[in-house]
Amino acid sequence: MGQSSRHSHFAVLIVEDDALGRAEAVDLCEEAGFTTHEARDADEALLQLERHPEIRVLFTDIEMPGTMDGLTLAHGMQGRRPPLSIIVTSGRIMVAEKDLPRNGLFVAKPYPPDAILRALHDIAAGLGDEAGR
Repeated sequence: MGQSSRHSHFAVLIVEDDALGRAEAVDLCEEAGFTTHEARDADEALLQLERHPEIRVLFTDIEMPGTMDGLTLAHGMQGRRPPLSIIVTSGRIMVAEKDLPRNGLFVAKPYPPDAILRALHDIAAGLGDEAGR
């Protein structure tokens, strides 16, 4: 878990059961200046969200062990305050835009790092606009 001053007004929660995939996503986000938290499954993600109210982005894989998959987790976050922006990813399941939660984006694995970074920077810009209001 890392800290950054460039995007310190919010954090990214990375939910991925594959340790290598999770480490790569954490590194990508931290190198771009985002504070990150991580979870192996949806149950752990719910605990992280409770502990860290600064989390404003959920970056989750769909397929994982536990009581729910990443898409169910993402849909369950729709009424959360403050609201979460959501990035959903999978290497085996394609998700249509209509099946995503509000504020959701699907990126297929293997995802190009620049697609994730572009999405995070767009989210950061939007959150900065909210803070300025």
